[in-house]
Amino acid sequence: MDTPIPLVSDPEVLADPVAAEDRYQLPTYAHLPLVLVRGEGSRVWDVAGRAYWDFYGGHAVALLGHGHPRLVEAIATQARALTFYSNQVYCPVRAAAAKAIVSFAPSHLRRVFFCNSGAEANEVALKLARGATGRTLVVAMDGGFHGRTAGALSVTGIPRYRDAFPPGLGHARFVPFGDLDAAASAIDGDVAAVILEPIQSMAGVVAAPPAFYRGLRELCDRAGAKLVFDEVQTGWGRLGAPFAADLFGVAPDLITSAKGVAGGFPMGVVLVDDATAATVKRGDQGTTFGGGPMACAAALAVQEAIAGEGLVARAREVGLRAREVLGGVEGVSEVRGAGCLLGLALDRPAAPVAAALRERGFLLGGSDDPRVLRLIPPLTLPFEALDSLRDALAEALA
Repeated sequence: MDTPIPLVSDPEVLADPVAAEDRYQLPTYAHLPLVLVRGEGSRVWDVAGRAYWDFYGGHAVALLGHGHPRLVEAIATQARALTFYSNQVYCPVRAAAAKAIVSFAPSHLRRVFFCNSGAEANEVALKLARGATGRTLVVAMDGGFHGRTAGALSVTGIPRYRDAFPPGLGHARFVPFGDLDAAASAIDGDVAAVILEPIQSMAGVVAAPPAFYRGLRELCDRAGAKLVFDEVQTGWGRLGAPFAADLFGVAPDLITSAKGVAGGFPMGVVLVDDATAATVKRGDQGTTFGGGPMACAAALAVQEAIAGEGLVARAREVGLRAREVLGGVEGVSEVRGAGCLLGLALDRPAAPVAAALRERGFLLGGSDDPRVLRLIPPLTLPFEALDSLRDALAEALA
């Protein structure tokens, strides 16, 4: 073992981390054959000391990269001051994080609810929409992914995730993503909310025509339904705009987000407009860990880094450079998405290509589309990483 494992002294784990994790953890994950122990910037290192360019960011979480000094210092400082107290008390770092997040959000979304994950944020948003409208039916999109909890699965449009379990919330209608006529037929006076990923990441980084999002807004207004954008992956500047709502010029009633909001510390948020917020009463929603001091310190540091380091513009530049550099590789038929959420559509199955790239020191993600590789790197990704990926991809596809 070439690289020390921080904070671990157990002999069993040190001898074989893979066997130890498989022995004690519930077997729900398909692991890559990697044991990662360290990260810095846009690179991570395995237990043997080998470096990888991280184009996946741990499921789009490492927004600032790994070990960002501002984030590390914020978490350490808050841990020394006050590790945790619940929402039963006021907390200055929570107030500061709430203000910073609302200030970054679209201007009509002036309230935030803190929770712990994207799935929880989506369930909270649907609960708020149902409470505000007095209805229960939800319209969701084929191909959409909203989380693995029972309620979030009810509106997830990928059958292999949803159909293995009974619907937790039920009352969902699914329509083809991008089909405004089908949406018009489904959105009526019984609908509480329409929920969608504005760019469907898991489905293969799929976007709809801009008119589709504007049409959904009009249909929801006509039916009195809430429009919910699931921006768990697309938020916080990743697309080269603060949110997909900004990119497409649409004002949803609620935005859910998580992943990069706290740069790796668990946090989910629901951004809420005034009309929906006015229907909420004390006790309608709660969570013990949501808005904890350390999560809020991390989120505040992320907001400061986005503003102070120009990361929204940086993400836009990375996306443009990636299209230029990777789009010309033979075997790449299309570069989808925007900013630092990209899909490489290949002329062959993507899984063997991802494995070949991993052998060459690059981590990329797959998708529900077997021919699409996903790139969800830190917004701080250096251009040299794209040049190196181009060369490795050309080799892997040759």
